[in-house]
Amino acid sequence: MQINLKGKKAFIAGVGDDQGFGWAIAKALAEAGAEIIIGTWTPILKIFTSSLQAGKFDASRRLPNGSLLTFAKIYPLDASFDKPEDVPEEIRENKRYKGVGGYTISEVCEAIGKDFGKIDIFVHSLANAPEVQKPLLETSRKGYLAALSSSSYSFVSLLSHLGPYLNSQGSALTLTYLASEKIIPGYGGGMSSAKAALESDTRTLAWEAGRKWNIRVNTISAGPLRSRAARAIGFIDRMINYSQVNAPLQEELKACEVANVAAFLGSDLACAITGSTIYVDYGLHAMGVGMDSPTLKEAEQEV
Repeated sequence: MQINLKGKKAFIAGVGDDQGFGWAIAKALAEAGAEIIIGTWTPILKIFTSSLQAGKFDASRRLPNGSLLTFAKIYPLDASFDKPEDVPEEIRENKRYKGVGGYTISEVCEAIGKDFGKIDIFVHSLANAPEVQKPLLETSRKGYLAALSSSSYSFVSLLSHLGPYLNSQGSALTLTYLASEKIIPGYGGGMSSAKAALESDTRTLAWEAGRKWNIRVNTISAGPLRSRAARAIGFIDRMINYSQVNAPLQEELKACEVANVAAFLGSDLACAITGSTIYVDYGLHAMGVGMDSPTLKEAEQEV
């Protein structure tokens, strides 16, 4: 049984390079036959599109059938803003925004509806916290709320605006992390709270969007990945090493492994799955003690 997304249209919010989960998910959906539409953070839009046009991503664009990943459309997107009047003057006049229009959530969703009619899959691959390197105790109110706005509420708002353009039995998907429920020292700036909110919202939205539009809403809890965004946090190598040592399956997570699950959840094969958090982390979430724990070493000796 194969995943078949032929004739389906997918919008992925949060593709800005070829290293993260968003790019990998785009490839997996395209491989299964879907038409790919993406939203790229406005400040990096020009760099991303120029790199794409210059062929810098051609190696990673290659699909198993030999063709290249293509995008039906690339929209500028800043999911911190719901509508044009929300954008402050200093942002509108910023050189990275000036001359670019239509990047708020409502504008992008309306444009998708106008350009493509109905779509079938929506993937939220967005997260940002300006104070992510600060411990929670040192995080300002402004930084904390910014993390929740960009990383959690953006999913709520995007789904609210995209819902009317999603086909019945469509799929909405977001990405979370184990810090939502476990202590991950160093994952600061309010991001652990943002991920916890995202998972809770997934369940509530599964009910509301399911009853309103007959669509499914799920989240993937992915293990640590050495992406550009993760490197900004500053401790990703340590987390990857910890995961490889302590997870039941001692492998380093690849973005394509998360993408494969995303493709499944976007397909009709997952028609009965909604309101769920699916772990793709080689089992790390199931561990109660680390491999370097004396308790676990004693247990291993007894087996």
